[in-house]
Amino acid sequence: MAASTISSSLFTSQICLTTLIFTLLSSSSSSSAAPPPPFKKIYAFGDSYTDTGNTKTSTGPAAFNYVSNPPYGVTFFHHPTNRYSDGRIVVDFVAKALSLPFLPPYRNPNANRSHGVNFAVAGATAIRQSFFLENNITFNLVAQSLQNQLVWFNKMMESEGCKDSKTSPRECRAALSDALIWVGEIGANDYTCSLGSSLSSKTIQALALDTVTVFLQALLNKGAKYIVVQGLPPTGCITYSFALASPDDRDEMGCVASVNRITSAHNAALQAKLGSLRKQYPKSVIVYADYYNSHLTVVKNARKYGFKEQYKVCCGHGGGAYNFDVFNTCGSPSSSSCANPSAYVNWDGAHLTEAAYKVLTDLFLNGSFCSPPFDYLVRKKVQSG
Repeated sequence: MAASTISSSLFTSQICLTTLIFTLLSSSSSSSAAPPPPFKKIYAFGDSYTDTGNTKTSTGPAAFNYVSNPPYGVTFFHHPTNRYSDGRIVVDFVAKALSLPFLPPYRNPNANRSHGVNFAVAGATAIRQSFFLENNITFNLVAQSLQNQLVWFNKMMESEGCKDSKTSPRECRAALSDALIWVGEIGANDYTCSLGSSLSSKTIQALALDTVTVFLQALLNKGAKYIVVQGLPPTGCITYSFALASPDDRDEMGCVASVNRITSAHNAALQAKLGSLRKQYPKSVIVYADYYNSHLTVVKNARKYGFKEQYKVCCGHGGGAYNFDVFNTCGSPSSSSCANPSAYVNWDGAHLTEAAYKVLTDLFLNGSFCSPPFDYLVRKKVQSG
């Protein structure tokens, strides 16, 4: 398929959601004026796959501690924005599809928060930091966990008079009825931090999922009605994993088999938790975004989506099959970047290129990798008025 054909196809499919939104809103409005977007704001949570600037070079995970340096941001913003990519990430494309501006990071007190806030922190774990410290685990650990993000969110809600949907229903309805909650992937860092420790992957899974469940219940008890929860990507297919695992530990895709087994089990358990939450909160729409299989779809069909490199890093050091060295990561003085990031799936060894994030977002919003489909969530929101 020619590059121009691929570009045209992606553009066409990316406008599908916008067209659907416009049609739904137009049919529910008697006004001839252009209808407003279905959501007025987005609140995002997660780790480096969702962070739009809460982490800087001085505060990020040690293995990727140069996010404030070029060439981060080179493709779209043309300067570093403390996003772990060459440009935009999934939550940026979600905002664009919903006709909303990019989400400002919570740690920027001067940002305009009228259309939402991003609480995601690079390196964040689901499990609280103190648990890892109690178990003598400090590897690549940052101070903020999902619990910290919830504290920030609660502080913002309380400033708007929203304590919970029972004691302050009017205020919480005003704060959350027009909000999309986007929970980016969270939990991968929990497994990475505990590598080489005495903690089993089953222990990490149980604690991480319990934490995520309590977190989601807190949002739902506040009055959140529309939530998207991303599963973990196939972390065994991330170049960083290749540097940590034995070359013999590979599956048919060339990915780290043991890591993908852990990730797949985590996602299956997460989906079961979401199923229980749907029964507990039937008035809310809770969508599972299948990061695992959407990412595998991109890797397996790399040429179809315009990618020449499935695993080789665009911005890294050392050349070879992967161009990755954990001691000389992207943005460090010894690193260099490729001329065309859009031909690569992987940007810096752990995070993806803008081009890859764009395809993944399209698969979430317009494809078959959300359950229930994302357009179902949009329809429910429009029908609610």
